[in-house]
Amino acid sequence: MTPEQLSEKLKTAIAQLVKSGQITPVADFDIRIERPKNPEFGDYSSNLALILGSQVSLNPRSVAELIIKELGSQHEIESMSIAGPGFINFSVSKRSQAETVIEILQQGQHYGNSQALKGQTFNVEFISANPTGPLHLGHTRWAAVGDCLARVLKAAGAEIVKEFYINDRGIQMDKFGESIQAAALKQEVPEGGYHGSYIKDLAKQIVEVNPEILELAPVERFIAFREAGYKLQLAQQQKVLKVFRTIFDVWYSERTLHNSGAVEKGLEVLRAHGHVYEQDGAIWLRTTDFNDDKDRVLIKADGEYTYFASDTAYYVDKRSRGMDVNIYLLGADHHGYVNRLKAVAACAGDDSEKNIEILIGQLVKMTKDGQEVKLSKRAGNIITLEDLVEEVGVDAARYTLSRYPVDSPLTLDINLLTSHTNDNPVFYVQYAHARLSTLLKTAKERGINFVIQDFQASLLVHEKESDLVKTLAEFPQLVQLSADLREPHRIARYLEELAGVYHRFYDACRVLPLAEEPVSELVISRLLLSSATRQVLANGLELLGVSAPEKM
Repeated sequence: MTPEQLSEKLKTAIAQLVKSGQITPVADFDIRIERPKNPEFGDYSSNLALILGSQVSLNPRSVAELIIKELGSQHEIESMSIAGPGFINFSVSKRSQAETVIEILQQGQHYGNSQALKGQTFNVEFISANPTGPLHLGHTRWAAVGDCLARVLKAAGAEIVKEFYINDRGIQMDKFGESIQAAALKQEVPEGGYHGSYIKDLAKQIVEVNPEILELAPVERFIAFREAGYKLQLAQQQKVLKVFRTIFDVWYSERTLHNSGAVEKGLEVLRAHGHVYEQDGAIWLRTTDFNDDKDRVLIKADGEYTYFASDTAYYVDKRSRGMDVNIYLLGADHHGYVNRLKAVAACAGDDSEKNIEILIGQLVKMTKDGQEVKLSKRAGNIITLEDLVEEVGVDAARYTLSRYPVDSPLTLDINLLTSHTNDNPVFYVQYAHARLSTLLKTAKERGINFVIQDFQASLLVHEKESDLVKTLAEFPQLVQLSADLREPHRIARYLEELAGVYHRFYDACRVLPLAEEPVSELVISRLLLSSATRQVLANGLELLGVSAPEKM
């Protein structure tokens, strides 16, 4: 029995208690199923009775007693008991636990998926860098986390649109063009311009393809350098992200936002909801109505749109495209955007707690040989995504960047991430998958056939077998929790736990028989348990965008 199956039984029991009048109707509630720290308390525990006690005006222990009575005798549950103020502990039959193996093998790569978020469309916008240089280490964290979050949400049944907002308009783009032009003309970098050898590389490429560019009039020449550089640099970002296994569904240009009339349409939506006003010749949005620290200017007195006008129009545009939940993944220096973006959603008539979410990621740094690595080979003053991939590889980079909560600073130790030891988390998990692959391959080479029909759940009675099955059964609930909390790092931590549980099982329980021993039914069942474990490890690594190697 999985935690999800137990949750469904509890929901049914509560519905029946309400229907029979034994408890009063209750509001929506979440059922949390956990494993007790002390195995003596059972396989699973729930605080449901404590949650419902205040709603139905009963002592939680009394609610727990009603739930246990309503559940009655079930072949999947060996025993139920009440602990403390009203926790319900469940001991599940060994046979019921082990049937999880059959479920995993039957569902294969779909095990862990659900329809919990079916019918909801999520727009996950992340990175959204200026096309003025290589993606740096901060972008790289979002490249991993944003993509993993989208994968987890999709596994929970949601429709997903991964979107990159191209900041291709404004002063920074002009500085970029001026810098490339200066490099081509052998001039000094303009004040506030871009440095790094990549600027010289872009200038060289542009002149080689179009030498006539140097003969253009100054204004035309500047625009030509800016546009050619933009095209090349955006292509470079897209190329390196593809190598990093982060593929976007939409690349949305800020220029398009303005040229399509979306900014004006966004302003009309805000006006219709009564939050736009004029003062001192400028057009304002009254975001202070919704907890922003000050109102925001949309159009300056000289008629120029502000960058905030782009932000508001972009949000309204997303909603017009049918995006139910819009998730923004922003850098550590964007804390001030949280309230103002939520206020935009409210000003547009939306629910700022449901239709928009903002995640803030903290800084990342790299160390090697105990020293911080600060400079890039191409960009000069930053570490790029390419630098990281070159140093540690795609798998190690993606896994490690996704392994921690985004709101905590992160230090990447290059020496650790390139080591083939159990101290390296990605190696530890991938090695477990490779070890299982080798085991199953060896069994087949020895002529041992193991198919689902031959699985005998009742034979898996060893404590380590039970631990492994319970850990496997938690995967669907863990995926759902990761989606609900927007925390894909939970997947990585689970995989590390699963790898450890499997290694302990393998050490305690012989899987392959010795040369002179017969192939028993227990051997077949343990091989199928091992096959199920490999499948869950592969499914989890896929959610992280990390490969599951057959050998290492």
